[in-house]
Amino acid sequence: MKSGCFFFYMLIFGKDFVHSAGQATPCPIGHFPCGNLTKCLPQGLHCNGVNDCGNNADEDDCDDNNGWSQQFDKYFANYYKMISPYSFETQTSECLVDSVPVMCLCRGLELDCDEANLRAIPSVSSNVTMMSLQWNLLRKLPTDGFKKYEDLKHLYLQNNKIRSVALHAFRGLHNLTKLYLSHNRITFLKPGVFEELHQLEWLIIEDNQLSRISPVTFYGLSSLILLALMNNSLARLPDKPLCQYMPKLHWLDFEGNHINKLRNVTFVSCNTLTVLVMRKNKINHVNENSFSPLQRLDELDLANNKIEVLPPYLFKDLKELSQLNLSYNPIQKIQAGQFDNLVKLKSLGLEGIEIANIQRRMFRPLRDLSHIYFKKFQYCGYAPHVRSCKPNTDGISSFENLLASIIQRVFVWVVSTVTCFGNIFVICMRPYIRSENKLHAMSIISLCCADCLMGIYLFVIGAFDLKYRGEYNKHAQLWMDSTHCQLVGSLAILSTEVSVLLLTFLTLEKYICIVYPFRCLKPGKCRTITILILIWIIGFVVAFVPLSNKEFFRNYYGTNGVCFPLHSEQAESTGAQIYSVAIFLGINLAAFIIIVFSYGSMFYSVHQTAITATEIRNHVKKEMTLAKRFFFIVFTDALCWIPIFILKFLSLLQVEIPGTITSWVVIFILPINSALNPILYTLTTRPFKEMIHQVWYNYKQRRSIRSQSSQKMYTPSFIWVEMWPMQEIPPELMKPIHFTESSDTSLTTPSTRFNSYT
Repeated sequence: MKSGCFFFYMLIFGKDFVHSAGQATPCPIGHFPCGNLTKCLPQGLHCNGVNDCGNNADEDDCDDNNGWSQQFDKYFANYYKMISPYSFETQTSECLVDSVPVMCLCRGLELDCDEANLRAIPSVSSNVTMMSLQWNLLRKLPTDGFKKYEDLKHLYLQNNKIRSVALHAFRGLHNLTKLYLSHNRITFLKPGVFEELHQLEWLIIEDNQLSRISPVTFYGLSSLILLALMNNSLARLPDKPLCQYMPKLHWLDFEGNHINKLRNVTFVSCNTLTVLVMRKNKINHVNENSFSPLQRLDELDLANNKIEVLPPYLFKDLKELSQLNLSYNPIQKIQAGQFDNLVKLKSLGLEGIEIANIQRRMFRPLRDLSHIYFKKFQYCGYAPHVRSCKPNTDGISSFENLLASIIQRVFVWVVSTVTCFGNIFVICMRPYIRSENKLHAMSIISLCCADCLMGIYLFVIGAFDLKYRGEYNKHAQLWMDSTHCQLVGSLAILSTEVSVLLLTFLTLEKYICIVYPFRCLKPGKCRTITILILIWIIGFVVAFVPLSNKEFFRNYYGTNGVCFPLHSEQAESTGAQIYSVAIFLGINLAAFIIIVFSYGSMFYSVHQTAITATEIRNHVKKEMTLAKRFFFIVFTDALCWIPIFILKFLSLLQVEIPGTITSWVVIFILPINSALNPILYTLTTRPFKEMIHQVWYNYKQRRSIRSQSSQKMYTPSFIWVEMWPMQEIPPELMKPIHFTESSDTSLTTPSTRFNSYT
């Protein structure tokens, strides 16, 4: 008895146990299982082209086959025959058609007269079942042109020059199932032109010049399944029910027309419609009940239109809809409950739409949703239950990390360290060096401070990348909207603009001293300080103005994860675009041109001096040194700014720029000047080298004296000579006490001035 009870309980609970054991361990929200394994992977690792599960389960079922592809399998037997409709369908090679024209091919009961230069419909035996007349010179289809071909099933008339179609052009074609009229010049189809085509299933009238249609035009098409009117000139749909003479219509395609409005009555009789394509039109208004009759609709494509407002209950009756595409419409707002009734939706396209009020509530009712497409990858955080969410990255950031690439994550620290250390080293070293040109030293310190801000900016980006490591997508939108991102972006622009203006000022200073050495153009202390203060004020204004007006600039600094406003996307606000262009193609381009012109003039002046003073042999060597220095200064400026200028020009030309390029510009190219300016303007200059030689010489002397226990050597103070102008410097300051160079005995020329200044 006990054993019987035990067996009974085991039977009951064992069944539940086995059932629960067969189920995979539930994954937390935002994660999905690896097939039948207990391992779960985050949303971003699914369908990314990498076998992260180990059994490839994360890369299975990633293709979006919802909507039209399923309908093709269901209603249209062979998709490829639509792509290549003129291929022979018969298996026999023997021609069973009489009176075949010379230029035509025949196989069985099928006739292929493509590219035969025919100007009229050929006359062959009436038993033909397929006739392909593509790429000929047909201009019109006359009355009863095909009357005797009662067995004809497929008729292909693409790529002719057909302008007119007679009312009874297709009379007698009672067995025709496919008719192609694509790529012709048809402007009008008379009502009833298809009235005898009772067996027609496909009617393709793509790429013609139809300007209007009427329901009566399709009278007699009682078996029509697919109607394609793509790339015509239709400006409006009829005011009467479109499908009243097509009771079996499943597929309706109006892509690439000029339709601007959808009315309530248009689709009233389209009860069997499963695919409706209205993409690439000019639809700006949709009535709330426009799609109410389409209760069997499986796919609705409204992409690339001009829809700004979606009525709250637009999709309330589309219970069977599995694919909806609203991409690339200027939709300003999406209601929180817009998709509540789409309980069977599996694919949702929202690419190119800035969803300002995005929230999880919008997508939570879509339990069966498997594919979703956004404009920004960070929106995927609002649909964590959807397995395949695109895009996975914007080229800068990814689902997991603020900086998507390991190279970016490493180099952001390397570049920030080099930039900060180099500039801080120069700033801290200045107080211990007695300088003859305090004003020039002041400008160099200001430049180092500005460049150091770029290092700080990169350091902050690297720090937040560490903070959000592995779960960036949860915080992406909040980060880009945050005050931290706005301030960090402002810091980068402040550094960039102050550095550019200071480099221009220093370049003009050198230019005046070298090209016009005998004019009284040297700036005084008051003027120099005023210019430096003015430069910093301009930098602060340029950097912080976008934060003053959110309506005009929107989220100016929060367009990407690194908070730098290159604004390469056309979808950004007009104010942000104009301001960004004014900075990068206005101020910075003008400064770059001034720098290149000034250094070119200085080098030319030095070159001319060397030519006139041919008796001084060492000028050749000095000219080569100056040429190298000139090349590196201009080259680094060009390397930094030319890519940015090119990006801005391309964005104005509406060329799509990958985010990966933007990340390389911000992390690798933009900080080039900030990292190299201390080297080019301080650490490689002749006075600095002489100072290093002097320190090293004194160090060796000191060690020699200590080892010999001899008398103490006199050590001079550090002298960093920065000449302005050269004639005012005492001759004894031109040579370090314990360091000499043969070129120091040469005459004072623009070459020596340029060498000292650079």
